[in-house]
Amino acid sequence: MTASGGSSGAPQELDLDAQIAAYQREFPEVDPQIEKVVTALGRLNRRMNVAYGRQLVDLGISNSEWEVLKALVVVGRPYRLGPGDLAKRLGLTPAAMTHRVDRMVAEGLVTRARDENNRVRVIVELTDEGREKWLQTMRLATAFEDELLQDLTPVECAALGEILTRLLRRVESTQPDAGGRLQDLG
Repeated sequence: MTASGGSSGAPQELDLDAQIAAYQREFPEVDPQIEKVVTALGRLNRRMNVAYGRQLVDLGISNSEWEVLKALVVVGRPYRLGPGDLAKRLGLTPAAMTHRVDRMVAEGLVTRARDENNRVRVIVELTDEGREKWLQTMRLATAFEDELLQDLTPVECAALGEILTRLLRRVESTQPDAGGRLQDLG
C-alpha cells in the first residue's frame, strides 16, 4: 500500500487502489469499479474546493460571498434579488442572509435598498465592484479548470460532462433534499 501527499507529518491518504483494496478486505461485497468512481469523485471534489478556496482568499472574498455574487449574476441584469430569495437559493436562514449581506455591503460588493415599487421590500443588488470581483474569480477558475481538464480531448470532456450530469440528475431525483447543506439534514 502506498500513500499520497507530502511528508508534513499529517496522516496521509491512501492512494485510490489501496483504499479500495482495504474496503474489499473489510467488505468483500463492495464493487471495486463503483467504489473507484465514487471515491475519486469525492476526492476530486474536495481538492477542487480547496483550490477554489485558495483563489477566493487571494481575491479577498469568502466562499459565502462568492455564493451571493454567483446567485446575483445568474439572475441576470440588473443583478437584483430580495434577501429572502437569496436565502432560499443559497439554503440559508433569513438571519444568516442578513449577516452575509451586511458584510458585503460594507465591502462594497452589493447594495441594499428599498424597492421603489414596494417600500416594504428590500432589494440586494450587485455593485460594479462586486461584478468585477465575480469576473476576477471566474478568470482564475477558468484557468484552473482548463489545466485540470487539459489531458482530456474535447470528445472525452463532453462525454464526462454528460455522464456527470446523468449522475447528478439521479441524485437529485432520488434525494430531493440533497441540494441543501449537511446540517440541514439533521
